[in-house]
Amino acid sequence: MAQTIDALAASAKESAQKLGIEKFDIYGSAVDETSVQVDSGEPDKVKASQRSSVTVRVWNDENRMGITSTSSLDSEGLELALKTAYEASFFGMKEHVPDFSPEATSPLETTVEKVPQAPVSTLIEKLVDAEQQLVGSHDAIASVPYNGIAQRDIERFYLNSDGAARYEGGSYASIYLYTKTEQEGKKPRSAGSVRISLGLDHLDIQGCLDEAKDKTISHLNYEKVKSGKYMVVFSAEAFLSLFDAFSNIFNAQNILDRQSLSTRESLGTEIASPLLSVADDELHPENISKSAFDGEGTPTRRVSIITEGKLTNFIHSAGTAKRLNAEPTGHANIGAKVTVSPHYYHVFPGKAAEKNWVLEECENVILIDELNALHAGVQSLQGSFSLPFDGWLVNKGERTSIDSATVAGDFLDVLKSIVYVEPEPEIIPDGVCPRIWVDGLSITGE
Repeated sequence: MAQTIDALAASAKESAQKLGIEKFDIYGSAVDETSVQVDSGEPDKVKASQRSSVTVRVWNDENRMGITSTSSLDSEGLELALKTAYEASFFGMKEHVPDFSPEATSPLETTVEKVPQAPVSTLIEKLVDAEQQLVGSHDAIASVPYNGIAQRDIERFYLNSDGAARYEGGSYASIYLYTKTEQEGKKPRSAGSVRISLGLDHLDIQGCLDEAKDKTISHLNYEKVKSGKYMVVFSAEAFLSLFDAFSNIFNAQNILDRQSLSTRESLGTEIASPLLSVADDELHPENISKSAFDGEGTPTRRVSIITEGKLTNFIHSAGTAKRLNAEPTGHANIGAKVTVSPHYYHVFPGKAAEKNWVLEECENVILIDELNALHAGVQSLQGSFSLPFDGWLVNKGERTSIDSATVAGDFLDVLKSIVYVEPEPEIIPDGVCPRIWVDGLSITGE
């Protein structure tokens, strides 16, 4: 597609002139994916798919916009999509009409980093081996019911009638392993791990296997925990999943729609402990599946969200930026409407803490590894949550798995109750984040 982006732009311009269309843009993506799952040493699901999606927007002389989608990029398919979008424009909105991003034509270096996809037989072989090693690593591990290994090639492009023409492509591979135990007289226990890399050759399968094994074994001897207030330490995965569940706090579209815990006036206010700083950094070196531009062609960038506890920026599309007198930040998604969403989090210490907490030296601390049921347990517009979790009670370095418990609280209170942000980060698919210590969180045991 890299060689055809200019040809595609020329074809779209020709079709638009034929139809009397002066203003349009087109965003498209294509994914070539192969994935496998195994069950007891045998292939269970093998999938190969090629998916493409193209969104065409057209503005008429009254500056009303119509939108349509297609999967065809030949001249006939493109002309039909432009014609359909043009006809739809006469029924489009009259207020807050989306427009081109002012940065859609700004200079931008994009990359095409693709690696050859491995044969399906190789994927199956590696996953079967990982499953067998995991089951054989401990008598209690009976199966690996949830597993998968996949490789993807992705291409994305954006062009518009003002001369924007962007293209990028990349590859990445991923693996997940999730165990289940069986022990007489005990409840089944589970644990999992995920890894992602640029290609299969670089995929840390052994690291994924070892983490799943170690976590599973650590959950075998479990006990109930007393209900009460605890010092809670969130893993990177747990903290980022909770932070993302309340992303309406810094999402400009949510704020404009009044579906947020923040308002326009929230910028500059202290919403968290000064020990915490958070950025959204799509271009972070650890982000394997980074993208150089968003659905409107705006270059992505590092955006500071919280700096030493203060809310410093919202994330924007071109439309929200215009309405809030800001600049687009490269967070737009093009679909039936323009939406805004975060990319890749980078959490790091803000101001220095008064005390450096060490988990191995503390008593009666809850370490939360993973939060569950976020779709049901988060009230994002009220700011509250009540979530079951996987984790341990830690006493001077000794970890005891927690049988069944929930953690509950108000998210803004959680942010202000942070007492320590560890200096060493963990790297996970959603971002880079150290463990976060929060004092006085409510834990409910059985």
